[in-house]
Amino acid sequence: MINPAKTCQPIGAMYAALGIKGCLPHSHGAQGCCAYHRSTLTRHYKEPISASSSSFTEGASVFGGQANLLQAINNIFSVYEPDVIAVHTTCLSETIGDDLPQIFNKAIKDQIVPEGKTVFGASTPSYIGSHVTGFSNMVKAMAALAQPSDNKNGTINIIPGWVEPSDMEELKRLAALIGAKIMMFPDTSGVLDAPLTGTYSMFPGGGTPIDKIKDAGSASGTLALGEWCSADAARLLDTKCKVPCSILDMPFGLQATDRFIDALRTIAGSSVPDEISIERGKLVDMMSDMHQYFYGKKVAIAGDPDQLIAMTEFLVSIDMCPVHIVTGTPGKKFEKRIRELTGEMDCEVNVKAKGDLFLLHQWIKNEPVDLLIGNTYCKYIARDEDLPFVRWGFPILDRQGHQHFPTVGYTGGLRLLEKILSVLLDRKDRDDPEEVFELVL
Repeated sequence: MINPAKTCQPIGAMYAALGIKGCLPHSHGAQGCCAYHRSTLTRHYKEPISASSSSFTEGASVFGGQANLLQAINNIFSVYEPDVIAVHTTCLSETIGDDLPQIFNKAIKDQIVPEGKTVFGASTPSYIGSHVTGFSNMVKAMAALAQPSDNKNGTINIIPGWVEPSDMEELKRLAALIGAKIMMFPDTSGVLDAPLTGTYSMFPGGGTPIDKIKDAGSASGTLALGEWCSADAARLLDTKCKVPCSILDMPFGLQATDRFIDALRTIAGSSVPDEISIERGKLVDMMSDMHQYFYGKKVAIAGDPDQLIAMTEFLVSIDMCPVHIVTGTPGKKFEKRIRELTGEMDCEVNVKAKGDLFLLHQWIKNEPVDLLIGNTYCKYIARDEDLPFVRWGFPILDRQGHQHFPTVGYTGGLRLLEKILSVLLDRKDRDDPEEVFELVL
């Protein structure tokens, strides 16, 4: 890859771990790796990311990192007093072959883990997959903590996938309106969008309590949002704890949100309240009112598979033409799904899993587009090709607000449309000659 459209597994694992209440993510590898993972998340969320490292030196790199990890677990519980330590591996510890479960068992046997505290982890080598894979692996490790139960409590597990804290808050709001009793994991709302109070807290008040995650086996069902981010954890809960699961698309846009609301309504055994119907109607109204500005516009998109699938469906629903679609995450299923969603479009579609932004740039040069949607790294393409650009996805390093304003659900769909419309009409105002430069569009 020349200009990757992805980053490494541990970043995704670290973000997922931050969605557990009182959890300190731990990077089992060199100190520089942990610094990179923390800095990337800090720059995106504009919040200080706490994490620890096994701090490998030459000795650990040759003889293994067990001693480093055991010492780290002891130090972390003694100094920082978290409820949970979530360990993810790096290239170095994976290449050595460190056995995390064996090390955890030794830590418990040696009474390094205090009573009532939890240590668990996931294998996240950076030379396989992407940050999406790391997120999925850590969430699957959370699901593995759940125990089977014959006493179902009527709760619905929601695994939201890699979305913003604001999106997780929006999903909980929609569930509350429907009257569905849910347990969401991970949940970074209240952690990475926390208010400034003037008082420092090592562990913000948000996140899912580890006891609730361990009780996920008592749920009546699981809704997993996204095949790449959430499905593995949901399927593990199904096989291990007999909790039936449904794998849905992330609820970006009209149709995907419709399916999410319908699934919630069905499991909860309730009807859709007027508040949600009104929100849906507003989205449909804006799609109708502004259709003339969306119709036929060609779009290039880069991002993560689950987000791109839902975004592609949304763009097609407003008669835009997503013609160049790239993800850095491997998976031929992604290409097949995109082709299904764009199959009735008149124009040819380029789609690539395990692609890069260099490829996307070449496609745009060969077939220009009207709009580019992607993370901050796409700004160089937008500048070179003079394209309207909507920042969306991960990471967004040069703008604020994404952690506070949702793009899932019907209200999130309104925000996405407003962002797309604004850049298109700004470009129209810039390029229109004097005789058609209108006050009202």
